[in-house]
Amino acid sequence: MAFSGLLRPAMLAASRSPRMERTITRMPTTKKLVDRFVAGESEQQAVAATTALLDSGRRVTIDYLGEDTTDLDQARATVAHYLRLLTALAELTAADTGTVRSLEVSLKLSALGQSLPRDGHALAREHAHQICTAAVVAGAWVTIDAEDHTTTDSTLAIVRELRADFPWLGTVLQAYLKRTESDCREFSGPGSRIRLCKGAYREPSSVAYQDRSAVDESYLRCLRVLMDGEGYPMVATHDPALIDAALRRVTETGRAHDDFELQMLYGIRDAEQVRLVGAGHALRVYLPYGDQWYGYFMRRLAERPANVAFFLRSFGRDR
Repeated sequence: MAFSGLLRPAMLAASRSPRMERTITRMPTTKKLVDRFVAGESEQQAVAATTALLDSGRRVTIDYLGEDTTDLDQARATVAHYLRLLTALAELTAADTGTVRSLEVSLKLSALGQSLPRDGHALAREHAHQICTAAVVAGAWVTIDAEDHTTTDSTLAIVRELRADFPWLGTVLQAYLKRTESDCREFSGPGSRIRLCKGAYREPSSVAYQDRSAVDESYLRCLRVLMDGEGYPMVATHDPALIDAALRRVTETGRAHDDFELQMLYGIRDAEQVRLVGAGHALRVYLPYGDQWYGYFMRRLAERPANVAFFLRSFGRDR
């Protein structure tokens, strides 16, 4: 196994380690890399970064970082933050005239209380409903993020329930899970919005493909299902081969410009994002912000060996 293949499981394990979080978040050089992937800690910084991306012709989905909340007050505080954010974004959505929203927010249900004992599922659904209601007023969309496989059934059940009131609600499916092709078939109907990504959590082989080529093959199968369906595929990848495959499938299926979009992460392949927009493709940037950046940051490192090498060199200098 290549060096990067050995590092990825270790980095993903570290993303769930409180001890490693304490160590890494105290390192002075960590912030240099965090600033590349995270658009600051405040709402004002997120709005400023969003405005710049919109001015460049890109769309934006904003994630207020946080996950695995086990405190009710913290879950409520997260909801309150999203409501304030949507109020602040309303001015930026005024220019939207088509059916596609240029702005949306991304929610992790575990940050809204999904993991709380007894009533976590119902609580997360209620909190997500509040945010979706505010999004309607603000002229924005909402997408429900995917997390590790143990939350998938609850998350998709909540999405089904919420779509009764908010049929435009999007969700995320992860191609490395063996169940995802079937989930894509269920969620490829009229009005659905599915963000298809490879997957960023550490999962056992019983539920997830482990080999990179197997994940890519699953992605292509899922992509075909979504492109052949009646929904709105959101192709979330930085892989040039998968992007090319998606664009070929768009041509083959005769999808219009506003019938799908590409998605990439904030701070990754920025020049390529601009090039794709210049070539006439709709592209949305996933923009995270907030002070609970550790888990997100570590998953981004695990995806990119060059960043891991830079980080490890910095780690050695800081010790």
